[in-house]
Amino acid sequence: MFKKILIANRGEIACRIMRTARSLGVSTVAVYSEADATSMHVASADEAVLIGPAPVSDSYLRGDRIIQAALDTGAEAVHPGYGFLSENPDFVSQVVAAGLRFIGPSADAIRAMGLKDAAKNLMEEAGVPVVPGYHGGNRDPEFLLAVAERTGFPVLIKARAGGGGKGMRLVNSADEFAAALQGAQREAESSFGDSACLIEKFVTAPRHIEIQVFGDDYGNVVHLFERDCSLQRRHQKVIEEAPAPGMTEEMRCAMGEAAVKACKAINYSGAGTVEFIVDGSGGLQPDSFWFMEMNTRLQVEHPVTEAITGQDLVAWQLHVAAGAPLPLTQSELSINGWAFEARLYAEDVGKGFLPATGTLHHLQFPSEARIDTGIRQGDTITPFYDPMIAKVIAHGQSRTMALNQLHRALNGTHAAGSVTNVNFLQALCTNSDFVQGKVDTGLIERHADQLTAGKDPATETLAVAAIAAEGLFATGKPPLSGFALWQPLQRTVVLTADGTDQPVEVTVATIDATTFDVTCGDATHRVCVRDVASGKIDIDGSSRRFFTAVDGVNVSVFAETSWHFIVPDPLLRQAAEKAGGDHLFAPMPGQVNVVNVAPGDRVKHGDALMVMEAMKMEHTLLAPRDGVIDEILAATGAQVEDGALLLSLQPEDQPDH
Repeated sequence: MFKKILIANRGEIACRIMRTARSLGVSTVAVYSEADATSMHVASADEAVLIGPAPVSDSYLRGDRIIQAALDTGAEAVHPGYGFLSENPDFVSQVVAAGLRFIGPSADAIRAMGLKDAAKNLMEEAGVPVVPGYHGGNRDPEFLLAVAERTGFPVLIKARAGGGGKGMRLVNSADEFAAALQGAQREAESSFGDSACLIEKFVTAPRHIEIQVFGDDYGNVVHLFERDCSLQRRHQKVIEEAPAPGMTEEMRCAMGEAAVKACKAINYSGAGTVEFIVDGSGGLQPDSFWFMEMNTRLQVEHPVTEAITGQDLVAWQLHVAAGAPLPLTQSELSINGWAFEARLYAEDVGKGFLPATGTLHHLQFPSEARIDTGIRQGDTITPFYDPMIAKVIAHGQSRTMALNQLHRALNGTHAAGSVTNVNFLQALCTNSDFVQGKVDTGLIERHADQLTAGKDPATETLAVAAIAAEGLFATGKPPLSGFALWQPLQRTVVLTADGTDQPVEVTVATIDATTFDVTCGDATHRVCVRDVASGKIDIDGSSRRFFTAVDGVNVSVFAETSWHFIVPDPLLRQAAEKAGGDHLFAPMPGQVNVVNVAPGDRVKHGDALMVMEAMKMEHTLLAPRDGVIDEILAATGAQVEDGALLLSLQPEDQPDH
């Protein structure tokens, strides 16, 4: 076993690797950018080396600096984690040339699977079923359109070097194809330095089922069963589970054998995942799955496989990289129970899952769930890296038990300071189709209205928020002290729920040190604070559990749903209002990639005006109303902040010219 390894990554996966390394007595070296100087993975490592400024191209993608850091610190091996350089064969070759061990597959194996077109051709030769489409190198738009028409719409355009939903577009008709291809190529070039795309038939009832594989240097290959990753938004996974709902032993064997066959075709050693697209329209059948791609690294969702098999996959990686054979044979592996993983992101679900930023002034996780994270309370989510905050993992003896555990764990996940997707994840846990195991990649889109719909906070929630805003939950003492003749002392608190611009007035009257009458509209509630630490509160005689966090004018209430409020300064309220439909504002920090209009252009409501890029994903900004472009304030290539004014339309009362 190694004595010291360097982890060429950051955040959650770096912390995850360090946890196993410590258990094996292996010392760890972290690398970090200037933006990550105070991050959790730096604090968790035995040593840490600064490798550059915040942009990934100047830090985490600088293989030369990472290798030099390994040599300078005496590390024997480099673990790439996932993302960044983990599937870069040139980096692997450089690591090996420097006399270090790469904790992962060989450069040749990564290269064989790195380009989707070449990989699919290789899999066809190996007898692995491949989805219909075009996997060649011709980039001519007219040729690709002809292929798409021949394949039959809908089709998927996919970056051949892509992953994580980047460089991917679903196209339903020929007239959408050209714009979708251009967008996919731009995103692919930005993310992977390769704009080439392939065309695939889009399966109308698709399920994304992948097989965890592991090989060693002695030709042994096993699979550790399947994961269902069908719950996706923007082609990115949200909740994963293992095993897959409805999986039969016959199909599990067929998929496992195909995945092992794929590995043996490239002499694979280390952890990997073979991803299949499955037609779920008629149930899971052994002849209804096709090879999609292979990820030649550890996957984000590997914890669900660990939960059902009882194996530590990072420990397997270290042992295999150190020259040991696989710890177990295929017959020694078995499935125990069910597991789910939910990805907690800093993102605005109501704005189409746009990535968000902010400082997490409050962050609390439940003790009964496994939490993989690289973020602590007080850390800042920046626009430079993936906005994932944590992975919440639950395990139970049945699917129902595991899903209930996940839902409970999400209820106990409290984050404030950045908008997150926790309410969306909670809603997914109670979605009737998901609860019944009726999953496919279109589930979230079909139920989008239900899953993402905003709703007004209950008056009970407003009552708790108002009491918190007055300081009780921060001090544990009665906040409304003073003298009032013949009647309870009372104050009015103004609250504005996150995502709305409608302030609500709540009146709080102090009855005694722990009891309040709170009025909101026509409703009045008697609120008795029993135990601040445990969140126990009596409302109208019924015991409930609420937790709160206050940071300046920001008030958060956590119950079965997370609510965030602002206590606005009445003198600044009017000044803070935006100009509504006359202006287009940046919904997140990022770069303006495309400007489709010029001053004087007439536009219709919903027209695509600009394309922004944030965290390597493109986002199209639409016209807020019909009108004429008045002024453009952000040119192509401009870096803009969240809320920056990008362009303006002529005012509604001004005649068009």
